[in-house]
Amino acid sequence: MSLDALRETLPAYAKDLSLNLSSLAGEILLSDQQKWGAFVASAHAAGQPDVIRAVEAAAIAAGLSGEARTAAKAAAAIMGMNNVYYRAVHLLSNKEYQTLPARLRMNILANPGVEKVDFELWSTAVSAVNGCGMCLDAHEAELKTHGVSAQQIQAALRIAAAVNAVSRVLAGEAALAA
Repeated sequence: MSLDALRETLPAYAKDLSLNLSSLAGEILLSDQQKWGAFVASAHAAGQPDVIRAVEAAAIAAGLSGEARTAAKAAAAIMGMNNVYYRAVHLLSNKEYQTLPARLRMNILANPGVEKVDFELWSTAVSAVNGCGMCLDAHEAELKTHGVSAQQIQAALRIAAAVNAVSRVLAGEAALAA
């Protein structure tokens, strides 16, 4: 399924989401690798099969390398774990948990297979989908040390927001149809 075909499956009440997907596919503030990696990472984080297939097809058509697609999926995977853990630690009233080491394997962070800044950007997008403020702050700060602008970070967040919303709409419509 293509991104355009995916857009056509959206109900009329989600027209804004369709328009946003279209405009974000043409986003120019990010490199193509950063943009399509953000799409792939966000789609995998949201987990809706039709969205994953359409985004992966669009990313391949746009020339996103296999290595970058794998790294984007790795960002979704590792942040799926980290976002839950660090959000819980942050939300717990007992601050003792913030002093304890996570003791979770995170080796991919040291060698993600793409430029560190791209992986950080994708991790930021996934952290937005998963709602972890602590991780958002940490990745945004790291991106700033690499000279990434607020507008570029916002572009990745906009991609994450649109992909997540489309995923939720399609999951809801599938539930109604079942």
